[in-house]
Amino acid sequence: MGRVTERRRVMRIRGGAVNTRPDTLVAEEPLEIRLNGKPIAITMRTPGDDFALAAGFLVSEGVLAAASDVRNIVYCAGATDDGRNTYNVVDVQLAPGVVVPDISLERNVYTTSSCGLCGKASLDAVRTTARFPIADTPPVRLAPALLSVLPERLRAAQRVFDSTGGLHAAALFTEDGELLDVREDVGRHNAVDKLVGRALQEGLLPLERAVLLVSGRASFELAQKAVMAGIPVLAAVSAPSSLAVDLAAETGLTLVGFLRGENMNVYAGEHRIAV
Repeated sequence: MGRVTERRRVMRIRGGAVNTRPDTLVAEEPLEIRLNGKPIAITMRTPGDDFALAAGFLVSEGVLAAASDVRNIVYCAGATDDGRNTYNVVDVQLAPGVVVPDISLERNVYTTSSCGLCGKASLDAVRTTARFPIADTPPVRLAPALLSVLPERLRAAQRVFDSTGGLHAAALFTEDGELLDVREDVGRHNAVDKLVGRALQEGLLPLERAVLLVSGRASFELAQKAVMAGIPVLAAVSAPSSLAVDLAAETGLTLVGFLRGENMNVYAGEHRIAV
């Protein structure tokens, strides 16, 4: 298995004083995801939770909806000359009867992926592939005071960030603010995929009473992943994109941005915020 962190020599300049020392960096390696042996995507990720990452990615692409959809997930032999496994290739093998969506040979990734699609096509793709309509029976209701403490709880749970300062994080909370799970990765989308993949493996989808918090901005891709997992609330410490707001309004997702202390902006789904 790959390492989460690596050591590199660095020259440090502090107040005019210069010295050299080893520094801890977050590891970044490619992961090729295959479906039934066919390569479909490559992502740069921090090694760890690779099976969950692959499963979560396929949830966001509309391929998987339950743990029973997966027959097996395995590492494939790496590309080293001696045949040594680099643990950078994962093959997701579907259970018998699970339908494989169309694959775009040009893009080498599922056509439902948000990357590279225009706004209307992206929204249409999520609308047609979402397995879990965001539920409101009864609706999740969140007080601003509860939302305001979630970033601090997320930060306290970031173990690798403390030693590297170079990781994004995503966390799932209950509607009462209890931390359910947290994942870190060099890519914010990978951190969310790891969360969703673990939830799939544990039979927890849809996450219809959960709050997803991300440490950076709220892109369309992250909003898509929340919708595909049935998550009703997405909160981010930074800004959302315009297309993320459009998707939230279209699907009923509550989207909170600039969540910093007691201050926040609610861009969609205001009915879930108890003010």
